[in-house]
Amino acid sequence: MALVTDTIELSTRRERELVDITMKAQALVSGSGVREGLCSLYAHGATAALMIQENDDPNIGEDVVDCLDKLVPKGVWRHDRIDGNGASHIQAGFVGPSETIPIREGKLDLSTWQNVFFCEFDGPRRRRTVAVTILGD
Repeated sequence: MALVTDTIELSTRRERELVDITMKAQALVSGSGVREGLCSLYAHGATAALMIQENDDPNIGEDVVDCLDKLVPKGVWRHDRIDGNGASHIQAGFVGPSETIPIREGKLDLSTWQNVFFCEFDGPRRRRTVAVTILGD
């Protein structure tokens, strides 16, 4: 049983956006030599999250952000009095910081229309990180 840990680094360009990290995660899986197992991804930061979502229509990411902004609007939370990002914390909590994906035949076992997205809720940021843990044979 192999255990491999690594980190994905990325930057974000907008205050709220979904960034596709599938290829970076797949490259780490390929480099690990694991053929069958699990890939666990964990977003660092209290205003960041991870989501598996459709990969074909770029409007999906915009729709996700718009939906979360309607459910959790900016500027109405007690934490906003501290640094103005109360909604970012709540949105990240709703989506969650992690995803675990099966590895089959050395590849992330995502369906045709699924990719892994880093969710930025408090950007832009020059450096964001995702912890990667790969376990298997």
